[in-house]
Amino acid sequence: LVSNFCLMMGVAGGTVGGDSPDLVVLAGIAALIAGSLSMATGEYISVRSQKEIYEFQIETEQAELKEWPKEEEEELVLIYRAKGLEEELARKIASTIMSNPDIALATMAKEELGLNPEDLGSPWKASISSLLAFALGAAVPVIPVVFSTGSTSIVISAIFSSIALFIVGGLVSIASGKNLIFGAARMLLAGGLAATFTYGVGYLLGISIL
Repeated sequence: LVSNFCLMMGVAGGTVGGDSPDLVVLAGIAALIAGSLSMATGEYISVRSQKEIYEFQIETEQAELKEWPKEEEEELVLIYRAKGLEEELARKIASTIMSNPDIALATMAKEELGLNPEDLGSPWKASISSLLAFALGAAVPVIPVVFSTGSTSIVISAIFSSIALFIVGGLVSIASGKNLIFGAARMLLAGGLAATFTYGVGYLLGISIL
C-alpha cells in the first residue's frame, strides 16, 4: 500500500501535478504486478531455503540418533533436568521416548533444534500469501485512478490510500492491544509523510526535466 502509493504520488508529482493520469495508472499497475511477483518469488526462495536448512538439521539429528543413541538419550535427560524434572523421572521419560525412533526424532528436533518436523513451512503457501497481500495493498491507490479521469483521480487515490492506512493502523493497534486512534493516526502520518515527500521529489524532478 505505502510503496505503491508513494510511487504513484512521485509519478504524479513528476508529471507536474498529475496532469498525465495515464502515466500514473501505468506506473501503479506496473508496480502492482512487479511488486507482487517480486514478493512472491522472494518469499518462495526464502521459505524454501529455510525449509531445506531445517530438513538438513533434522537429517543430521536422525543420523546422530542412529550412531550415538546413548549419548542422545543422555542429552535428552539433561534437557528434561534443565526443565526441572527429577533425574529418575527424566531418565524414565527419555528412555521411553528413545525406544521409538520416530518419537525420538520428533522430540529431539523440538527440544534441541526448536523444530516441528511436521510443520517446516510451505514455500508455495508463503509465496501465494505474499503475492495476494502485496497485490491487495498495492491495488488500493490504483483503483480510483483507473475508474476516474483527470487530475482529480490523483486526489481520490490519495484519499482512498489515506483511509486504508488509517484502517490498517487501527487494526494493528487492536491486535496489539494499543490505542486504536493513536495507531491509526500514526500509520496515516507515516504513510502520508512518505507519499508527500515522494510527490515533492517527483515534482522537483519533473520541473527540472521539463
